[in-house]
Amino acid sequence: MRRLALRTGVRWKISIAIAAVGALVAVALSLVVHNAARVSMLDNAREVQLERLLFAQRMYDTTKEPKFGTKVNDPALPHDLRRKMAEGRRATYVQDVSEGVPDVWAAVPLGNGTVLSLHNKFADRSTTIMKDLDRALIIGSASVVFGGCALGVLIGGQLSRRLRRAAAAAGRVAQGNTDVRVGDAVGGVVRDETDELARAVDALTDALNERIEAERRVTADIAHELRTPVTGLLTAAELLPPGRPTELVRDRAQALRTLVEDVLEVARLDSASERAELQEIELGEFVRRRVTALDPAIEVHVTHTSWVNTDPRRLERILGNLLANAAKHGGTPVEVTVEGRIVRVRDHGPGFPEALLREGPSRFRTGASDRAGHGHGLGLTIAAGQARVLGARLTFRNAEPDAAKAPEPASGAVAVLWLPEHAPTTTGSFPILRLPDPE
Repeated sequence: MRRLALRTGVRWKISIAIAAVGALVAVALSLVVHNAARVSMLDNAREVQLERLLFAQRMYDTTKEPKFGTKVNDPALPHDLRRKMAEGRRATYVQDVSEGVPDVWAAVPLGNGTVLSLHNKFADRSTTIMKDLDRALIIGSASVVFGGCALGVLIGGQLSRRLRRAAAAAGRVAQGNTDVRVGDAVGGVVRDETDELARAVDALTDALNERIEAERRVTADIAHELRTPVTGLLTAAELLPPGRPTELVRDRAQALRTLVEDVLEVARLDSASERAELQEIELGEFVRRRVTALDPAIEVHVTHTSWVNTDPRRLERILGNLLANAAKHGGTPVEVTVEGRIVRVRDHGPGFPEALLREGPSRFRTGASDRAGHGHGLGLTIAAGQARVLGARLTFRNAEPDAAKAPEPASGAVAVLWLPEHAPTTTGSFPILRLPDPE
């Protein structure tokens, strides 16, 4: 089973943590202060009550009459006080009552089992002070919680912004923009673990760029070194006498030459030095003529056409590679659809392999377990690279299977070329659109 994951931002996690800690501290301190103040006031009330009783005792010794609200042998005297009186000790006692305001007792033994006692409600002024103290503690605790929450939002917001900038910069690096530096994107005056993460990502990017550049140079150098002998081999094959062995040699030599040229093209595309030579063309008519020239049997459907500013040679290269891939690995019929700036190429074969759908085209990976397994995996790689030069987007998916037919994992491969509304300039950048000044 999939575990339920609750996604929250760092800002709210930090603010909730600070608010929770602040609430616990505030509640604990409030309870301590409340109990300490209550105990102090009750102790003071007991001392006052005892002083009153001692003064009333002196009057009783003189007049033999209880004064100031004192009582002799009060039947309501608490049991704990009776026990103290039996021991011959004067004492005070706080009795909690249902109304919530306690009674403060004081008692003193007079001899012969007689007890003089005095009790009153806890002073109204003390009760008011306790209520005011509780109100102040509640307000202070709420202020601490809200202040901690606000502080957590500020601290967490700063950290969250830095992490989002780092993630956005890392995403641009992953898309191939190797000039982006995560450390510069994070910025800020305060240095923390985010800067360490940025430095680590930048170091990783530099290491990967160096490795990719080294691999590209090696690939290009090998292809350049192979071009001359392969050309010589192809020329020598043309001089061989006619026959089946000669045809096999020419065929293999031509395949090797095509592979070398494809590898060189991939190396040029990886170097990001290719620039588009733009022309304005009618996309529907252009695709129809090029597809018909490549394979007249392929159906071209133009839903509605559009004028686009693109490089015809590179667009033709993309179409040729997509159609060659469909013919080699897919199944008939192959259909091409033009809808505005979108070109779709669909076959009716087993579909693209899962690795290609998940990671995109990769050189020398053909997905032999899912498709026919012929070729070197360079066709779609070159098509994707040429699409990047055009500023276009090339996506791959599998068509939904037809339930009325035999149950197949896929009902054909679909490659979709999305041409941009604003094509890149010959320098590789995109033009800046200037809006008309408001009148």
